[in-house]
Amino acid sequence: MKHLFYGGVHPADKKELSSGVALQRLEKPKQVIIPMSQHIGSPCKALVAVGDMVKKGQKIGEGEGLCVPVHASVSGKVIAVEPRRHPNGSQVLSVVIENDFKDTLDESMTAYADYSALSNDEIIAIIREAGIVGMGGATFATSIKAAVNAKIDTLIANACECEPYITADDMLLRTNPEQVIEGMKIIAQVVKPERMVLAIEDNKKEAIAVMKKLLATEDKIELCVFPTRYPQGAERQLVQSVTGREIIPGQLPSSVGCVVFNVATYEATYRAVCLGKPITGRIVTVTGEAVRNPGNFMVPIGMPVAELIEAAGGLTEDVWKVINGGPMMGLAQPDLDTCVIKGTNSVLCLSNAQNGEASDQICIRCGKCLGVCPTRLQPLYMYAYAKKNDLEGLKRLRVTDCIECGSCAYECPGKLPLVEQFRLGKKLVREAMK
Repeated sequence: MKHLFYGGVHPADKKELSSGVALQRLEKPKQVIIPMSQHIGSPCKALVAVGDMVKKGQKIGEGEGLCVPVHASVSGKVIAVEPRRHPNGSQVLSVVIENDFKDTLDESMTAYADYSALSNDEIIAIIREAGIVGMGGATFATSIKAAVNAKIDTLIANACECEPYITADDMLLRTNPEQVIEGMKIIAQVVKPERMVLAIEDNKKEAIAVMKKLLATEDKIELCVFPTRYPQGAERQLVQSVTGREIIPGQLPSSVGCVVFNVATYEATYRAVCLGKPITGRIVTVTGEAVRNPGNFMVPIGMPVAELIEAAGGLTEDVWKVINGGPMMGLAQPDLDTCVIKGTNSVLCLSNAQNGEASDQICIRCGKCLGVCPTRLQPLYMYAYAKKNDLEGLKRLRVTDCIECGSCAYECPGKLPLVEQFRLGKKLVREAMK
């Protein structure tokens, strides 16, 4: 049975710009930049120094807590260990590797073609060692999420990819569906769900056809096709769509017996356990009206964004903005001196025609933002309190429950920078709690 989540919007999906182009594998760049922070939690400590020779797949960063390892995506020589610009805008310690184009492989991880005999702890350890995080953009450590200490009855594979323009997960399901399903079975061996669901929106016709054919022989995995609505791919909203259960603010999906992983996370899990390979690359959608040849690219982690855009034909003359991620939740980049990280599913290049910013940003108190907020918050008043740095007001309106989906900003006729202010408001609340 399918259910509806509260709120949401229906932006034009623009997925046709990249979905009709075959997956392209790029020539490796001359250099890769590997940030030590590609996950929620403290950055890794670099395990290599300038002058070291490294192999592809070698662990070059490690840490504790929520931190997971990072690995070299090419073989070659370390030429710098220094702060570089991160897609989030900050300066992050990064390892710069000069590619020797030999792709000499590190073989420190073990492949388990038959994983059925592995214990839960062994699978969790492999997932962590491979540096797997939420590949849909959340980048939370998969090893911690999979080791959930709760009764799980529903395991969900998130293939909704609800943000406009992005088709990386769509392409993954069309090219490597078996690996996604096998990765889901590996996670299921750990969490032991009663029900397994692959959730996808109905605007991905080719991927749906592929999965229907594949799952016809799988009696344990359901395919649920939902009407397209943003932000259905958000964990809380997807759990409600699949099960009808609402998650109390501040709680996790496990509180209602569910756990959700992105399909690219499942594929990475398969590669780690069955092939003994850590995350060294991913599919990235390069799209938008301001790039000449939109498409999906298999990209090594650390590839400079400027080179990736050039591989897609380069920017047009009327480029307005380049975003890491999608138009709703992505981060605008001040320049192209960043790189692809584990959570980079898209590089979106928008033209001046897509500039929706208003010169006179005024709230007309129409209340449209109230009806589309999937978390049932009050964006109208949260914005006012955030502008005034009103800490108590922000706490009272539960600004920290905002998932920053951008539905309110999309619907706002005044084109107010709502999400930007909510991020600042959440930061104010977090700092006050220290």
